Amino acid sequence: MPPTQTSVAGNRLLEALPRNDRQRLLKCCELVDLKFGEVLCEPGQQIQHVYFPTGSFISLTTTIDACEHMEVALVGNEGMIGNALTLGVEISPLRALVHGQGSAWRMAALTFSGELERSAVLQRLLNRYLCVVFGQLAKLILCTRFHLLEPRLARWLLMTGDRAQADEFHMTHEFLADILGMRRVGITKAAKVLQDRKLISYSRGNIKILDRGGLQAVACSCYQADKAIYAKMLG
Repeated sequence: MPPTQTSVAGNRLLEALPRNDRQRLLKCCELVDLKFGEVLCEPGQQIQHVYFPTGSFISLTTTIDACEHMEVALVGNEGMIGNALTLGVEISPLRALVHGQGSAWRMAALTFSGELERSAVLQRLLNRYLCVVFGQLAKLILCTRFHLLEPRLARWLLMTGDRAQADEFHMTHEFLADILGMRRVGITKAAKVLQDRKLISYSRGNIKILDRGGLQAVACSCYQADKAIYAKMLG
């Protein structure tokens, strides 16, 4: 059952706020159902809304040479979309694409900016979240440069499972290749290795994590490092 304004928020950032601040913020939000493939914002465009995912997860991507896409962040109920507004920036630097459909709290950008000015607690919380994002982006640069594809794929599957709040989700090899910045043949080989080790099952785009502990053992260290950054900064 999706969260309501009278129950828990369903988003870890919102739930980290004191009760009164959280309730005031939620009164400014509407609960929306995000669809797979829906584009929430494009780079260079003005941010119209911020989103606090509850049951959905969203891929933030950037492009190079106007055609190559690569994921730089995956946001679920641990975070938010539109945090450039926290810095007073109204233009989106990234593309936000719904990767997993589901619910999210949505607030108009102008209303959100007003709440930031009103609440020092909210400002402090989101400043800490920005520090988490910056730390995770720095790790991603090193991960892409130095880690092999199989551990990177394992890390990404675990991240997706965390944000989907499930061990089964739909993802094609083509999409994985775009997200990880690799050729499809490399993704196919890496996925087969994980499947042969009975860590995942993969059929017609349906991926299921069979052995989470085993997959964590294969994943690069960035998976645990990302979780450690979040826990240290936000608890």
